[in-house]
Amino acid sequence: MLYTILKAFHIVFMVSYFAGIFYLVRLFVYYKDTDEFEAAKKQILREQYVFMARRLWNIITLPAGVIMLLTGLILIYLNSGLLKAPWFHLKLTFLLGLAAYHFWCWKKVLQMKNLHGEVLPIKNIKLRQANEIATFILFLVVFTVILKSWVLDNWWQLITGFIVLVFAIMLTVKLVNKARK
Repeated sequence: MLYTILKAFHIVFMVSYFAGIFYLVRLFVYYKDTDEFEAAKKQILREQYVFMARRLWNIITLPAGVIMLLTGLILIYLNSGLLKAPWFHLKLTFLLGLAAYHFWCWKKVLQMKNLHGEVLPIKNIKLRQANEIATFILFLVVFTVILKSWVLDNWWQLITGFIVLVFAIMLTVKLVNKARK
């Protein structure tokens, strides 16, 4: 029963963590969107976005990520057989990608804070595309956990589907960005 309760906590905090990451990168996009605004409006909005990003990171995203990580490690400890499962190795690989993305987000939060209202030196389209990375990682992890060994047996179908999904999302982001201009 303890294992099941811990797994439920792990899932709840995984959802909270991803909600934080999704919205955090959206705040980066909103900050960048102010580049063309008049000075007073730009300053007010940028201060607000930095405030929101820091609060989101410190109050929701980071604590949820830590609890997600701790419950995940306890689950592995309680069920060490997971470490022998090939599908679990794949999940851990995707989580390394999530860790890199997490680090990138943290660096962007610090960068925004230290800009003191100046321009964020990255293209808007790159931020919009980066906003989808967490979605891709979420897809990969969830499909791997749910389908387990089937993922390994049918990897080429999943890779093909994933490439189509990535292409469709990136194309949609570009089209929406063009339509905005």
